[in-house]
Amino acid sequence: MGGQYKITGDKYPRMRPARRRGRLAFVAVACVTVLGVLGWGTLQLIDVFTGGDKASAAGAAGCVTTARASASPAAAVLPKPGQVTVNVLNATTRGGLAQKTADELKKRGFRVGEVSNAPKEYDKKVAGTGLLLGPAASAKGALPVLGTQLPGAEHRTDAARKGAAVDLIIGNAFKGLAKRADADTALAKLTAPRSTPAAEKKSC
Repeated sequence: MGGQYKITGDKYPRMRPARRRGRLAFVAVACVTVLGVLGWGTLQLIDVFTGGDKASAAGAAGCVTTARASASPAAAVLPKPGQVTVNVLNATTRGGLAQKTADELKKRGFRVGEVSNAPKEYDKKVAGTGLLLGPAASAKGALPVLGTQLPGAEHRTDAARKGAAVDLIIGNAFKGLAKRADADTALAKLTAPRSTPAAEKKSC
């Protein structure tokens, strides 16, 4: 054979160029990668324009935190004026003050017990408008109810005291009970059920 394919020795020349397998493999991998990226991008676009926004919007709208209010049980245990027995004791030098105050409390629905001068330990020793004194259990019951009639009075309890009656000891600064309208408003506010926040609940 002549030309460029001339045979010399015992070696035969190649009749065609060697295949470039490495380059073909690289091109194949590149094509697969490009197709994969394009497919992933297409799916993302479809998700954004169709269901993706709806799902996120539904999640934002559906996931709501709510707080329910519950009625406070504290107001339910307060007694009515007719369930409160009041001893009216005068610790001042003004005569007839205890009886006058007791009569007014009776008109307002309270039960009146003893009406007299204050004992020696309190006589002429109450500087304020008055002192409301009762057993330990009255701190969250009878004393607040009675306190609506004399807002400036001091509240005090005696753990050793027995019975449910409470004392209204009239002090030197006493000028009279609160106006009935004001006392009724304070009593209604005190005994009205109060709403307190309960545990928050999240619903999605």
